[in-house]
Amino acid sequence: MRSSLEHLPEEKQRELARVVAIIHEEFADALSGTSAAFKKRGRILKIILFGSFARGTWVDEPHTMKGYRSDYDILVIVNSKQLAEPQYWDKTTDRLMWDREVKTPVGLIVHGAREVNNFLADGQYFFVDILREGIVLYELDDRPLAEPRKLSAVDAYRVAKEHFANKFPSALSFLDTTQYLLGKDQLSHAAFELHQSVESTYSALLLTLTNYSPPSHNLKFLRGLAEDQDRRLIDA
Repeated sequence: MRSSLEHLPEEKQRELARVVAIIHEEFADALSGTSAAFKKRGRILKIILFGSFARGTWVDEPHTMKGYRSDYDILVIVNSKQLAEPQYWDKTTDRLMWDREVKTPVGLIVHGAREVNNFLADGQYFFVDILREGIVLYELDDRPLAEPRKLSAVDAYRVAKEHFANKFPSALSFLDTTQYLLGKDQLSHAAFELHQSVESTYSALLLTLTNYSPPSHNLKFLRGLAEDQDRRLIDA
């Protein structure tokens, strides 16, 4: 992986430096005052920029009629899968959203090192692409990630087809329930089912195209990842 951000404007480089600082500060705060051994040993191993800002294909047009702005896609790798649980990162996500020095939206994915290495060894191409295109913003040491296994076209198609068959029908089922509840004027329940339908749709798209969907209920976050896979969604 690369480590240079020279292709980015200085303003974006400063923002990313601020993002890295916030991640470290909030992680340290989340682990403070604990007696649990796994927390005491807790470390951030790598912080990696991936997606459009890593590739150089980002869009930053907040003042246009469309008002579209690409997210910073960030993968944080920690030394324990337990430390990737949302309760250790909720405050980080909130602070990144409201910090005045970070004007670009940030999408954060956190995984344990063993989990990421297993993904790579299994040929999970979302993480293989990160390994190929990502930019290291921070690393504790120069220990490399696992060598990725390359899936054949036949295997990749089979996996994608299975994900779509397993996930997309759920999105349609949630949508059917939404329409039924709307007919009964149960608006709050309909809104919940509609959220489930949209979440399942984004998840189906991500799993089909990348073999990965993060365990998130945040539609804006999921949409940002989906838009990075198919830019036609920007206009949808």
